[in-house]
Amino acid sequence: MKGQPRKTSAARRLVLIAGTALGLGLTSALGLAAEGVDPQADQVLRSMSSYLGGLPAFTVKGDVDDELIDLDGQKIQLSASATLAVERPNRFHAHRKGPVADIEAIFDGETLTLHGKRLNVYTQIAAKGAIDEAIKTLRAETGLDAPAGDLFFADPYPGLMTDVRSGAYLGTAYVGGVECHHLAFRAAKVDWQIWVQTGDQPLPMKYVITSKWITGAPAYSVRFRDWDTAPKLDAAQFSFTTPEGARRLETILADELGALMIEEKP
Repeated sequence: MKGQPRKTSAARRLVLIAGTALGLGLTSALGLAAEGVDPQADQVLRSMSSYLGGLPAFTVKGDVDDELIDLDGQKIQLSASATLAVERPNRFHAHRKGPVADIEAIFDGETLTLHGKRLNVYTQIAAKGAIDEAIKTLRAETGLDAPAGDLFFADPYPGLMTDVRSGAYLGTAYVGGVECHHLAFRAAKVDWQIWVQTGDQPLPMKYVITSKWITGAPAYSVRFRDWDTAPKLDAAQFSFTTPEGARRLETILADELGALMIEEKP
């Protein structure tokens, strides 16, 4: 589970990939809002989902904080920066740089590549199809629980509303100087909040997930910035060229934090 203590091993060198804008969710056949969800909160979330899903391409940057509880019970926050470029229906490039690793994930419509830049190692997964299918394949192959991923599906709403039991509209607030609708939801295992820009571009500006049943209630949060909804993208950024001296890895693990681990064998 995300946020629980994790042990390290001298026999392994592990690269952490967390929050590369990937995820998976299901919904009811009728697509109705969960009972107990404020209609205004539901309307804002649907508006955001429709707007994001309708963008042919976009780029965004983010500042990510991921909390964990160490073996002594102390809450530690790991901070990282991230970038994401999406070209629908079947290409993306995500990059996260933080204290644990410098990782990029590249999908070209047929292959998903995970590249650990510091160790110069990589692994590849066959994932032909659209972005949603690539993410589902990644989860099935690795067990990765990637926060914020549902936001970038063709329709973010179903995944975000999975197991949601209640939701509230908390008025407006400001994130990075931008006026936002503030929504708060409760699901079976997590509580989550999202801040959505007001106006005719309902973009997510902040997203927080709290693992409420884990001791210390660790949270994952991301603040989005520098949205570009009409970017000029270079096709080369969705293509992986093996760097000189890079080593291909075969083993992929998902640790208790819900983050992806690549195991480098000695």
